[in-house]
Amino acid sequence: MPRLIAVVLTYNEEKHIQGCLQTLQFADDRLVFDSYSSDNTVALARVVGAKVLQRKFDDYASQRNAALDAVSDQCDWVLFIDADERVTPALAEEIRYTIDHPEIVAWGIPRHNYLFRKLTLGAGWYPDYQMRLLRIGRVHYDASRKVHELVVCDGPSGNLTNHLIHYNYRTVAQFIQKQRQYSSYDAQILAEQGIRPKPQNYLLQPLRQFRWRFIELEGYKEGWHGFRLSLLMAYYELVKYLKLRQFSRSS
Repeated sequence: MPRLIAVVLTYNEEKHIQGCLQTLQFADDRLVFDSYSSDNTVALARVVGAKVLQRKFDDYASQRNAALDAVSDQCDWVLFIDADERVTPALAEEIRYTIDHPEIVAWGIPRHNYLFRKLTLGAGWYPDYQMRLLRIGRVHYDASRKVHELVVCDGPSGNLTNHLIHYNYRTVAQFIQKQRQYSSYDAQILAEQGIRPKPQNYLLQPLRQFRWRFIELEGYKEGWHGFRLSLLMAYYELVKYLKLRQFSRSS
């Protein structure tokens, strides 16, 4: 029985999937958990020897819980990796060492995020811990968190020291498209919690977001790059509250 299975959630990731899977050869098995991609993701994954399972996508938390269930009788540990992420040799070695000492049931992994092809360490993009190395039977994802998933642990958690490499948004257009989606998710969550926007939110929340990212999270150290990112995130804080107003009026 393999002790560690690396799981990659995919939908139309033909540009990334083989590069990702090549860095996961240290795992005992590799599984591509696909949401019925319409491109060559599945075929390319099989070419490099990965197993493939497919499931219709509902939301991120449900998809990850389904993947955990699918391998629950096949391994002791799961490593979740996104297709646009890469595991370095140093991280692979640390993971193999860690699963031999299983006092902790879930491990966060810091990420080096490349935004617009630039390593970004300010404005809240570092260390960006992601809880991805999980002990089977001791963790699950909070079903109420449809995006920005939250791991619920039956036991202690910790953080590894070596980094994932994350080739995040390559262009501003890609960034904007994704933030539009996130702002809708986040506004819906606030609406479900019964939160209603106040007039001052449309001004103060974006200003607070900008100050937090550019000053407190040291986005200024990134120069123009950090200023632009902080400004974009402030703008989508405004978009979130405008969408919350729409949701509130329709409920």
